[in-house]
Amino acid sequence: MTETVGAPAGRSEAEMLGRRSRDLFDRALRVTPGGVNSPVRAFGSVGGTPYFVASARGAYVTDADGNEYLDYVQSWGASILGHSHPAVVRAVQAAAERGTTYGAPTEGEVLLAEAITSAVPGCDEVRLVSSGTEATMTAVRLARGVTGRPRIVKFAGCYHGHSDGLLAAGGSGVATLGLPGSDGVTPAAVADTLVMPYGVVPEVDEDVACVIVEPVAANMGLVVPPPGFLEGLREACDAAGTLLIFDEVITGFRLSRAGASELFGVRPDLFTFGKVIGGGLPLAALGGRRDVMEHLAPAGRVYQAGTLSGNPLATAAGLAVLGLLKEPDYEALSGRVARLAAGLLEAIRGAGLPVEVPVYRTLFSIFFTDDGMPVRNYDDAVRSASTGRYPPFFRAMLRRKVALAPSAYEIGFCSLAHTDDDIDRTVEAAAEAAHEVVAQAD
Repeated sequence: MTETVGAPAGRSEAEMLGRRSRDLFDRALRVTPGGVNSPVRAFGSVGGTPYFVASARGAYVTDADGNEYLDYVQSWGASILGHSHPAVVRAVQAAAERGTTYGAPTEGEVLLAEAITSAVPGCDEVRLVSSGTEATMTAVRLARGVTGRPRIVKFAGCYHGHSDGLLAAGGSGVATLGLPGSDGVTPAAVADTLVMPYGVVPEVDEDVACVIVEPVAANMGLVVPPPGFLEGLREACDAAGTLLIFDEVITGFRLSRAGASELFGVRPDLFTFGKVIGGGLPLAALGGRRDVMEHLAPAGRVYQAGTLSGNPLATAAGLAVLGLLKEPDYEALSGRVARLAAGLLEAIRGAGLPVEVPVYRTLFSIFFTDDGMPVRNYDDAVRSASTGRYPPFFRAMLRRKVALAPSAYEIGFCSLAHTDDDIDRTVEAAAEAAHEVVAQAD
């Protein structure tokens, strides 16, 4: 690749970024709220101006100025094979030649549904949608329709999309009724949402339609569930006749072919999937037990619809990815991520910065700490972010052409295209970046 570790720290970030990206951002600010179409892309929590991607291949993205970055965003986990994998590109091209959307059923929808249900035990049927938000929103509506109950339970720090009822923030208590997590979300919209600390099994009563959880939390940094937590949720839901929903939009087909439920030995009633199953195109799904899924229209009375649901380009991309992924790939990727996490931990601590680099199979994150305590829940993640060390570390890595997630609350993604040399380069860059952060603080 064209850039190596050790880009001169003396060059300004503006010089490293380039004029084209700055101009594009200025233009975007005039026509798009905040200059972006998804908030974290604006670099608001890390500072500076976002690079605008012009192209991507494998483990790398290239910006509008020709700068090439070793990429650990990977479209927030969607590109498990790496960017622009030839088989995926060919599948999308072939599908596009036949037409881009029909508003009618296609064979691709059937094939992708068969691929998902055959891989995930307990997922008897799926409904394809266009985004993770649609999937979780529909799963909650379905749970309410099946049970006839109003209330839902979620966990602080778990993100389930931007539908009103799931944009709930917790208060100061151990368990609190949801507070609006965004302007425009009314108290009434979250009045039936109970927010719990991640890792705490709630008391579930007969008013609760569902408990929704990320089985491995990946939206407050990486937080692995404590022993017994998922098992406790299953038991509590069974006792109350409540449905358990695993939000596997990130973890599904990323941790293994069968996802987190198989790894932890806990089977939910409903799943949501996204990212990997769309092969980098807009596609997600909800799925689960047949007797529950059959309540969705037109089989049942719970309504959901979408003009672009099961889009033929997206199903072609998803089928190409799932057709290539084999279980040995997950083991290889897990080993690669473990090596990366160990290297980052040693490199950053070696510079004198307290840090934790949790890893679970193919996922990792970086938590800067002051107390040396592991991050176990959202409050711990907030405390880590409040150290203020992630933004300068992020910018120092970006100067060395390594792109991490532009937020202390996001996780890192390796792809199968990342090589051992890429990992070595990343660790070397992290050591330099950490020393730079320490020097700036002195």
